[in-house]
Parts: sequence; structure tokens; C-alpha cells
Amino acid sequence: MRNIVSFLSAAALIAAVSCSGPRDGKYSLTLLTTNDVHGTFFDSTYVGGNVKRSLYSIKYLIDSVRTAAGEENVILVDAGDILQGDNSAYYYNYVDTLPPHVYPQMAEYMGYDAVVLGNHDIETGHAVYDRVVSQIESKGIPVLAGNAIRNDNGKPYFKTYTILRRHGLKIAVLGYDNANMAAWLPERLWSGMRFVSLIPLVQQDVDRVLEREKPHIVIVAVHSATGDGDGSQLESQGLDLMKSLHGVDFLVCSHDHRPKVITSDSIALVNSGSHSRFLGQGKIEFTVRKGKVDDKVLSAGLIPVERSKVDVEMRRKFHDNYLAVKSFTTKKVGTLKSGLITRESFRGMCDYMNLLHPLSLSCPEAEISLAAPLTFNGTVKAGDIIYNDLFTIYPFENQLYVLKMTGKEIKDYLEASYDGWINTLSAGQSHVLKIMNRGDARVGQDSWSFINRSYNFDSAGGLVYSVDVTKPAGSRVAISSMADGSPFDMDRTYNVAATSYRASGGGGLMVAAGVDTGNLEQRLVATYPEIRNILYEYLLKNGEISPEAVGDESVIGGWKFVPESVAGPALDRDMELLFGRR
Repeated sequence: MRNIVSFLSAAALIAAVSCSGPRDGKYSLTLLTTNDVHGTFFDSTYVGGNVKRSLYSIKYLIDSVRTAAGEENVILVDAGDILQGDNSAYYYNYVDTLPPHVYPQMAEYMGYDAVVLGNHDIETGHAVYDRVVSQIESKGIPVLAGNAIRNDNGKPYFKTYTILRRHGLKIAVLGYDNANMAAWLPERLWSGMRFVSLIPLVQQDVDRVLEREKPHIVIVAVHSATGDGDGSQLESQGLDLMKSLHGVDFLVCSHDHRPKVITSDSIALVNSGSHSRFLGQGKIEFTVRKGKVDDKVLSAGLIPVERSKVDVEMRRKFHDNYLAVKSFTTKKVGTLKSGLITRESFRGMCDYMNLLHPLSLSCPEAEISLAAPLTFNGTVKAGDIIYNDLFTIYPFENQLYVLKMTGKEIKDYLEASYDGWINTLSAGQSHVLKIMNRGDARVGQDSWSFINRSYNFDSAGGLVYSVDVTKPAGSRVAISSMADGSPFDMDRTYNVAATSYRASGGGGLMVAAGVDTGNLEQRLVATYPEIRNILYEYLLKNGEISPEAVGDESVIGGWKFVPESVAGPALDRDMELLFGRR
């Protein structure tokens, strides 16, 4: 009985010390960050047995830091985009929804202190993220997105902040999603709320938390790109925040997949990139005098992740989950008569795009299709295809929309697309593709790459047209006719199939064409499920994909870069710079 009383007295004393605040002395805390993991839950691919970076390797690093610094001195935060990008996320989001989702279990095992939502998490829809958020929070891990504001009462839909306690210290962690949600996702995916700018909201929330909670350390984690700090980009407000925030020690950014670390005397910014390639690390050393923090010294860095070093126990614990995903994604779904090479999309018509356009045009309302290559450099070989191949063909969970656009809007849309895609060939310009030799921070390589994002290089199906590489932007596209030979009328209204991302304003092409995406409902003719599901249903019905069946020019039309004698050699040179010799 005496031992029990002694134990309870000791526990009460520890609790009292913790609640009363930190003791005077020197302290050191380490912040570890992940972001844009995009479903990299498992370290093994589902086909070929290749090893990849994953949360298993992240956990190995986290344990190393915790061992060195002391577990009580480490804080672990994720800044969003967890539930999209890999077969594992798709499987537990939409296929096997009765058992608990695998990610909340992993988050608990890894010891996350807070998780922030990203735009691709919201993209999964209420049915998915409401369920997953509930499961994460049932593990005692707060899920944050303070700028998702409810329409009914003006309060946040998710939590804005949480308070962590270490050595009697109070650490506030505030979290926010991307403010540009309405430009990418249809409202039905985030119905009942709206996403507001992080400026001035974050500072206002920080001020309230400082007043209410009196924290010793403040961390802000945002699913927003680092940006340029000029206040011009709603989706990239990281540097805007770093320049303006006061009372904040660490700012965690994300979204752009570009690893970045910036430190000043008063704040450190960390962006760990994406896909479990780096673990972000921030350190703060300080002195507590009479309950107040003083003499803060901040530092930050990135820890490279080695795919071969994993938490073996974590791999064992979640092996059955991996096998379930593998079983689903390796099942045969049909036959491919001719291989698909996605990079061929950048030089003109190809079997890959000739598949995407007829899928969009298969909905009865659609007359014209607008689509882009969503896999930069993928190959699906001829022969049996499995569900895993469908992720190469169509990696995103975009829905298919049909909306009204005038002929002039369609023409202007295409002009904007090709303006991001190609240069005007002249005496001083030898590259037809808009490429440059630069380092890509996302993969840490110095190589040729597109200046703009290739998933915004839309072409049209259902039209016959040419793109003149010798003419200036705005006058390159010449539309000859509809695919069936009937005239194309600039003044007529057409039913156009496009992704939900594009129809909502993603990539800026609709805006460039003069389409008000804020009033999309007035233009919508029909909505359909995810395009990958449309492809899957096509295979279930037809059993195979052949160039003859999907490449019917009377349906998809055709387009090319002209003059061919000029464009052809220039395209050959640029494609070799991008992808090497074929």
C-alpha cells in the first residue's frame, strides 16, 4: 500500500511540475516534419519487387533522432497530402473501406503529434476524409486545417491548433490547408465550408493562441508552397507568411514538392519536399528564466531518406495491409494491344492521348474533349494489363465534367495551353518545347525539364486542327473542323468534356479562355465518376484496348505541329534532351 501511495504521490508531483510550467534552465527541442508523402506507406512496389522510400524509412530516421535527442525533446508534424498518389491510399480510401484505414494506424505507430490536411486529402471527398480524420483523432492525434471555415456558423470545420507539453513547456502547433482549393476541386468535395487566405488569418489565430494559451514555442504548419514571397499566389503563401508572421518559431511549408530550408534570427522555414525523400528537421535551443523563454537559437535542415534503412518492426506490423493492396492492384483487368508511352504526348498525337480523349467523349453529352498527359514519362507494355497499370495511365482521382464553352473560348483555351507548352521558333530560338536546363529540387538532379507543368498541356479531341510553331502566342491554333468533318463555329456553344480539376480552374486555362469558374454550375451539363473508373469500366465491358478502337479519327479528330519540316526536327532535338535517345 505504501508503494502505491508513493507512486501516486510521485505522479502527482510530476503532473504538478508539468502544469506549473518549465523550470529555469537550458532546453533543446527538435521538430521533425513530413509533407506530401502521397501514399508512400509501403517500401515495396506492387510489381517487380523494387524498393522505394516510404514511411518505413521515415520511421527509422525518426527513431534515430529520438534516440539521440531524447523522445521528450522531439515533435513530429505532417503538413498534408497523405491520402492520394499511391495504390495503397486509393485502396483504403475507396475499395476496402470497412476495416480501419491504414494511415491512422501508421500515424499512431510513428508517434505523430499533429497532422495537417492538404488539398489532395480534401480531393478524396467528405466520405473519405471525414472517416479518416475521425480515425486519426481517435488515436489522440489532432488533425488541423484552420482555414476551412464552415458556411453555417463561420467556425473552422477542422481544428485550428493543438497544445503539446514537453518538460512543462507549452508548444502550440497551428495548421492550415491550401487557400486555393476552389481553383482545383469541385465544391461538392468540400461542401459546407470554404477555404480562406492564410493572410491575415494565420497571424490573427497566432495572436489569439498567444493571448489564450501563453505558449513558449509556436509552430505553424501550412499546406502551402514556399512561393516567391511577393503576395501574388494564393497557393504559395509560405514566404509571404515568413516575412510577415511574428510570434512564430517554425513555419512548415509543403505542396510544391520542392525541398527548402530558410532561417532567420526569429523564424525557420522547412519544406521537406515530397514522397518521403527527406525528413525535415528544425532545432530550437533556448533558456527559460522565471518561466519565460529567452536566447532562442534556431536552425533547420533536411535529412535524406535511405530506402534501404527501414523500421523492420513497422514493415512486419503492416505486411498484411501491403499484401491486401498488392492483391488488388496486381489483378488482371484486360489486354492492351499496343503499348502506351506517355512522353510521346509532348510531340503530338499518340496512342496514350488517343485513349484519354475517347474515354472523355464516351459520355453521350460530350462533343469535344480537353485532356492532358498526367503521367510525365510512363510506359505500359502491350499484353495483359493489371489494375496497377491504370495508375500509370491515369494517376489522379479526377472526375469527368461536361460543361458549355463557346467556340471562341475553346480556341482561346487551346492557345493558352500551347503557350505554356511551346516556343515560337525564330532565328534566336531553337527549342520548340518550352524547356530549360536547370536543377529540379524535387528529385535533386540537374537536367533538362519543362519550364511549366506538363499536366497542363491540354490538347483537344473531337476537333481537327494544327498548331503553327512559327507564329506568336495567341495565333498558333487553326481549327479546320469537327472530327466528323462538320464546320467548327466560333460563335456556337459546345459541350466540352474536361476533368473536374480543369473545369474548376486548375492550371488557369479556363480563366485564360475567359471562363468564370466561380459560376461553374451555370455551365455544367453533366458530371461523371473518376476517369480511372471510366477506364476500368471500359475494360470490363470490352476486355481490351486497341489503337483501332480508341484511335478512330472520326471520333477524336486529329492535330499536329506545323510546318512539319520545321517542327519535326526541333521536336526530335528537344525530346532527346528531355528523355535521351530512344
